[in-house]
Amino acid sequence: MVATFFLIIIYLAFISLGLPDSLLGVAWPAMQPEIGAAFESAGLLSMVVTGGTIVSSLVSGRVIERFGTGIVTLASCVLTASALLGFSFAPSLFWLILLAIPLGLGAGAVDTGLNHYVASHYKAHHMSWLHCFWGVGATLGPIIMSTSMGTNHAWRDGYYTVSILQFALVFILLITLPLWRIVASQHEPQTTLEAQTGNQLTNSGEALVPKNDKPLQIRGVKVTLLTFMFYCGVEATVGLWGASFLVGTRHLPPETAAVWVSMYYGGITLGRFFTGFVTLKFNNRTLIRAGQITAISGVVLLMLPLNPYLSLVGFIVIGLGLAPIFPCLLHETPARFGKDHSSRIMGYQMAVAYTGTTILPPLFGIVAAQISIGLFPIVILMFALIMMLSSEKVNRILYQSGKREV
Repeated sequence: MVATFFLIIIYLAFISLGLPDSLLGVAWPAMQPEIGAAFESAGLLSMVVTGGTIVSSLVSGRVIERFGTGIVTLASCVLTASALLGFSFAPSLFWLILLAIPLGLGAGAVDTGLNHYVASHYKAHHMSWLHCFWGVGATLGPIIMSTSMGTNHAWRDGYYTVSILQFALVFILLITLPLWRIVASQHEPQTTLEAQTGNQLTNSGEALVPKNDKPLQIRGVKVTLLTFMFYCGVEATVGLWGASFLVGTRHLPPETAAVWVSMYYGGITLGRFFTGFVTLKFNNRTLIRAGQITAISGVVLLMLPLNPYLSLVGFIVIGLGLAPIFPCLLHETPARFGKDHSSRIMGYQMAVAYTGTTILPPLFGIVAAQISIGLFPIVILMFALIMMLSSEKVNRILYQSGKREV
């Protein structure tokens, strides 16, 4: 019973991570003229947020070891809630940039810590459901923002409402803080041959991943990092610039574009919910492939010069396709590279993933400002293809090493 309640707390923490992630992109068409910023400034804000997240991801291991996951999670939510409250009052781009720093720092450590914990101690369906709750937050964000902009055109009210929800989660985490220590004291690490030897073993006992003081030298790790970078490039670029694409090329009102982008995050959320059940029948590798093909199909729909409502279908299909990829990639980490290496590699993966979020959407923003926002689906397709090719290369490396079938 306590363990189940503990999982609920972890899921709530991931809702808090998802809530702010989708706000900037849907609010930007309304924010930009009010604060007098350049079109591509949304990319700068996104870069500052994810830059802070990269920093906190890289130091997350030491921070969590010192203070514990519960305290780090609580502190993270306090930072993000305070930053979002500041966004609702910020008078200029300068203040938004300053507030973007704690917003990013608040996300990184808890993200890495909870991902590593779930990947190491829970089955694949729990990882999918964990990220499903991130999708719940990411879906609610645009809905809240579109409601605010639709009633009084006040994007500030949207940020204010989300900050209040974040502070409510802070209160829940505060009163349940002792639970983290109770569960930690009850949780006994599994004692297996793998844990005793420090190697990942086949059924016959052959070591697949020997101890290595430099995890980046393990075959497949660097290519896996490339997969994470371009996955996040697709997810973040669609979230940040999707509304601008719909307003600029499909001529939708900003509040309608915000609702459509929320359907994209809804596709991710719904997809991850069902992925949790599908993992009981199919392995992570199969789900990753299926998701990549589905996402590419959604991008193709955006490229077709057909009824604008097909763009809505395209956004939903992209979301459904992206749904299984990230959680399944994360859950594969201990199996691919060994549990002894998984915590450090998980940190590398999260840092590189956030690097993709930091660099690729702003890069597209610069290109779109100079050329056209109509390039949006072409760039998304390019990112998705690189993601898929690098993922398949990792599978070939593992096959050649005798670790699994293609």
